Amino acid sequence: MAANVQDVIMLLGDSITQGGWEPHGFAQQLAYVYNRKLDVVNRGMSGYNTEWIIPVLEQCFAKKEERAHVPAVRLLTIWLGANDAAQLPTRQHVPLDKYRANLRTLVRTVASPESPRYSPETRVLLLTPPPMSESMWARRQAAKDPPRVLDRKFDVTRVYADAVRDVAGELGVHVVDVWTAVWEKVDRKEEGLAEYLSDGLHLTQNGYKVVFEILMDAITMHFPEMHPDKLQPVFPYFDQIDDDDPRLSLQKRDAFAV
Repeated sequence: MAANVQDVIMLLGDSITQGGWEPHGFAQQLAYVYNRKLDVVNRGMSGYNTEWIIPVLEQCFAKKEERAHVPAVRLLTIWLGANDAAQLPTRQHVPLDKYRANLRTLVRTVASPESPRYSPETRVLLLTPPPMSESMWARRQAAKDPPRVLDRKFDVTRVYADAVRDVAGELGVHVVDVWTAVWEKVDRKEEGLAEYLSDGLHLTQNGYKVVFEILMDAITMHFPEMHPDKLQPVFPYFDQIDDDDPRLSLQKRDAFAV
């Protein structure tokens, strides 16, 4: 298997993160602006909650003693909660206290020096779930065969978004507040969510545009050294190649060593 020669941005989440690879999705936009500098690894898992994603994260980060030839994860985004907030008896439901505990576990897996997967070079951003539309989701549920009942609530999802902010403050990590950004775009009126949600839960192109913009704002504000304009390409642009000794000038470089 070919070696991965670039450090990465890792996106951890559920179907909303997985959908970031859709045309004009936030993952696709990140991959474009970080092209040749950092690779974007999408570990969005449709249907997952925080309980199920913990073992995935553990397998994405090598232990300290195994890390010598593994690309560094420079940024980890953690974006879950839409499924955790589902109503019982939906099996995706995670009680609020357990959701908070799972978020702490996810962050500490890479950010705590006591963790076997501690990654000091990794910056962490927590994203809140977006607002959901009960009316849109109810129509989607009713259209299924067999029809299903409404299993998500606007006010409950909002409480889970609040929990993300609380845990971030407790652990000293930064938040990308998707809930507030989208909710303010629609003047806090549910009927406006159709522009940003495709089915009441998942994002449209416009929704992902909002996420990409506020994510880049967070990188600019909190991790300015990681902004794509501050990085160099891992392999030089063609006009920087030495014609007399191209192999020498084509050695891998550290994107951060500008």
